[in-house]
Amino acid sequence: MMKRTRLFLLALLAAFLVHADEGLWLFNAIPESQLASKYRFKPSREFLDHLRLSSVRFGGGSGSFVSPNGLIFTNHHVASRCIQNVSSKEHNYMRDGFYADSPEKELKCPGLEVQVLLEIEDVTGRVNGALTVPPSHPQAAAQRRAAMNAIEKECMDRHGGACTVVTLYSGALYHLYRYKKYTDVRLVFAPEEAIAFFGGDPDNFTYPRYDLDITFLRAYEDGKPASTPHYLKWSRTGPREGELALVSGHPGSTDRFITLAQLEYLRDVSYPRSLRNLSALIRALKEFGSKSEENHRVARDKLFGAENSFKVRDGELKGMQEAWLIEAKRRSEQQLREAIAANAKAREEVGDAFEQIAAAYARWRPRSAEYALESGAPLCDMFAWARALYRLAEERAKPNSERLREYSDAALPSLELRLFAATPVNLELEALMLEKYFEFLLGELGPSHPVVREILNGKTPAEAARGYIFSSKVHEVAERKRLAADPAAARASDDGMIRLARMLDPHARAIRKAFEEEVESVERAASSRIARARFALYGMSVYPDATGSLRLSFGAIQGYRNAQGQPVRWATDFDGLYRRATGEDPYRLPARWLERKAALNLKTPFNFVSTADIIGGNSGSPTVNVRGEVIGIVFDSNYEAMHNRFVYGMDRGERCVHVASNGIIEALRSVYGAERVLAELGFAKTAK
Repeated sequence: MMKRTRLFLLALLAAFLVHADEGLWLFNAIPESQLASKYRFKPSREFLDHLRLSSVRFGGGSGSFVSPNGLIFTNHHVASRCIQNVSSKEHNYMRDGFYADSPEKELKCPGLEVQVLLEIEDVTGRVNGALTVPPSHPQAAAQRRAAMNAIEKECMDRHGGACTVVTLYSGALYHLYRYKKYTDVRLVFAPEEAIAFFGGDPDNFTYPRYDLDITFLRAYEDGKPASTPHYLKWSRTGPREGELALVSGHPGSTDRFITLAQLEYLRDVSYPRSLRNLSALIRALKEFGSKSEENHRVARDKLFGAENSFKVRDGELKGMQEAWLIEAKRRSEQQLREAIAANAKAREEVGDAFEQIAAAYARWRPRSAEYALESGAPLCDMFAWARALYRLAEERAKPNSERLREYSDAALPSLELRLFAATPVNLELEALMLEKYFEFLLGELGPSHPVVREILNGKTPAEAARGYIFSSKVHEVAERKRLAADPAAARASDDGMIRLARMLDPHARAIRKAFEEEVESVERAASSRIARARFALYGMSVYPDATGSLRLSFGAIQGYRNAQGQPVRWATDFDGLYRRATGEDPYRLPARWLERKAALNLKTPFNFVSTADIIGGNSGSPTVNVRGEVIGIVFDSNYEAMHNRFVYGMDRGERCVHVASNGIIEALRSVYGAERVLAELGFAKTAK
């Protein structure tokens, strides 16, 4: 542990019970003493800068450069939207895999953008200095938004690329993250889904695992492979039991520092509603996919996303329902309150912040279901495009400072890249997804709700959904570009999906505004006061909750004992894969894996586990050793770690799951013969 004064150490341990490997650490606030004391490792600034500049952010995932020529390493499931979008009925790359054995065969991923973090700047003073009202005032959220939009635009005008103001410690800090972005990204190699997701949903979030959950992409600039001098070299030996594993990635969000009242709202209101919605979507997608092989292909990516989200949320909800977790949160909050009460400055800062948050959520509960009007139709691309087109026409007419965050000048280039991507669309599937959204609104809001009555207009959800979808052309890129270029046309369009967006928008904006003013403003101001008090007591020795920004995690490569008390080894191997295979889905191996079994060294490590602290968004994160060499890639956690969103632990068998680097090399060489990729990773075939 870090050396501190006795009082500081006792307070920190009492308030947070931080485990040795806990933490989603900012790259500009690495716990150096913690790493040094347990692992005898002190990363240099050069080491950290190189790792940061080699790390890549996807929308909702992570990756890394692994060659000087723009080669990107990530998960199959992170890249699955690309793989799906470049596939067709004739070329099913999800089923059959893909390998470009020459540069001209690399396939461009529609709408995919990746980013690399170049610089971090503290802009807390500028954001807070823009407020002319108290932080809890209803107008405070709009003033913060205006300040953040202005800072991002200024950064974009000066540097280009992408700029994002990141909220940390619930608003105690605001950091400006400046990124270099690549908008021409192409598919190089992907294995078959049957081996990338071997074991399917039954094995998802379990261990032992046997998945080759990897994909290689390439970033291009000006039509040529990008020059990427910062890239991660590949380990010659792979992971070793007991060694330190460092993970550089973009964890999406955690709720470890929320109040007990916020946790109870998630447990009692938000999560059960989300699970009801996901359950209906999964049933519908399975039924749709069962009708034909082509239906299965086009629905597969959406089904994976829905099943994965359901399993995550179900596990997190079960964690919140555990008495030990609630007690741990209650005890932690009480200890923090006692530490605040004992410090005059902290006590004055916090005031009645805990009570304000509890009251705001209690008032919001009766209206919470209506927020579905703003969150929209999940997995319906045409709904997302129609809303973006309609709102783009509305938001562009406003000054940048007054726009919704997702339509600010800094956000528009990425929005337009996604909006104008040539993404394949199946109209029947789109209609089904919209139908499920209407059924969800009907069930949550009731048939008498004015918005439900308006959008259904006497029809069933299925009839209404088909009416909107099949009277729309927003699935055509040319039509989306036409509407985006002419705000008047977008606002007045009689296109079915634009009409739906126009119908919903006043109600959606109203409920969003109400949430921002009645809950978010109160929550942001009160949580910020709590965070500032915590910050004053403990400083940056306590990491902030995850925000999708780049973080460093670390831990030991080691096994554990499962719930039955049985030892679980640190790594699996190819021999275990073949013993697990039954020949029936989801344990059916691709044909080439059966044909080339004899060529494999079956004792090569395949998947392994570590105590590194991760959460959703870390998928695709490179795992490196103390020399900065790739020893694996994060692709999952086990079920025991589901509660880590709220309380980190490693004493109940919580583990992060990785694909081993030496297993990847063995598969590329012995199963796929992917010599072009192997040579680029430094494993060129030696002449005999």
